[in-house]
Amino acid sequence: MIAPAAAALRDRLRWRLVAATATPMDTDRVVDAAVLDRYLRGLVADGADALAVCAHTGRGPHLDPATRDLVVRHAVDTGVPVVVGVGGRPGEHTDDVAAQAARAADLGAAGVLVFPVDGDALAHHDAVWRAAGLPMLAFDLYTRPYAASRLAALLAHPGVAGVKVARLHDALACQAALAAAHRADRLAVTGEDRMFGPSLMWGAQAALVGLAAAAVPVTAAVLRAYADGKHDDFVAASARLDRLAEVTFTDPMEGYVQRMLHIAADEGRIPASHAVDAYGPALPDGDRDRVLTVARQR
Repeated sequence: MIAPAAAALRDRLRWRLVAATATPMDTDRVVDAAVLDRYLRGLVADGADALAVCAHTGRGPHLDPATRDLVVRHAVDTGVPVVVGVGGRPGEHTDDVAAQAARAADLGAAGVLVFPVDGDALAHHDAVWRAAGLPMLAFDLYTRPYAASRLAALLAHPGVAGVKVARLHDALACQAALAAAHRADRLAVTGEDRMFGPSLMWGAQAALVGLAAAAVPVTAAVLRAYADGKHDDFVAASARLDRLAEVTFTDPMEGYVQRMLHIAADEGRIPASHAVDAYGPALPDGDRDRVLTVARQR
């Protein structure tokens, strides 16, 4: 049985694009409130129906509590539903993750995206639910994937509204997770930047993706076309998105955050001085130019 709050978020996000936002900061890892606010509002203006903050793209596990609060507040102020990433730090205690969720609730978040854990995932999610009372999205992430039985148990929890599936290149696992969400009457959310179009055809009914940290209309066009049954438009939009995903979600894979920040700066969403991923890998020479050459073609 799904809790009323979780059912409400499930229905609210169906066929909606949730932008997994970056966290623009300077080389000293300082977030400027004005830069952040303009960036988040710009994503919404360009077609993001909701925002996911402090998640993987936003380097949530690395942010201190004051910065997390700043990001969540400004996201909530945009007026769209906000999903806050909680957890993700190696060795982090469940009580700390539950406290993050409770703080997100205090700040007006609509739900939380719970980073995967290696231990008792069901007990972990239950503690988050009891602490915050916020609907949860489970997170089936390629670096820490859930076995089918564990995912099924999570999807049966009353506070779980759905699951974000981000298996990167494992099409079989993606299909299985999306099917599990449907069996449980939960929202099947694609996080598949490299399999975005196919994941919709496999059953995803919402999207929460890092590709929408910039170039929002490119991703939004694919989801809208599919939801509206405009299949010719869907094929054309998917081809555009795939070209962008090919140059952003590539080795080193963690470099995608910096690449999306480069695009955001090139679009004028943030100043170049704040297009800094302080927690990602160094990128090869010419990487930025390669990405922007494709991003400017759409």
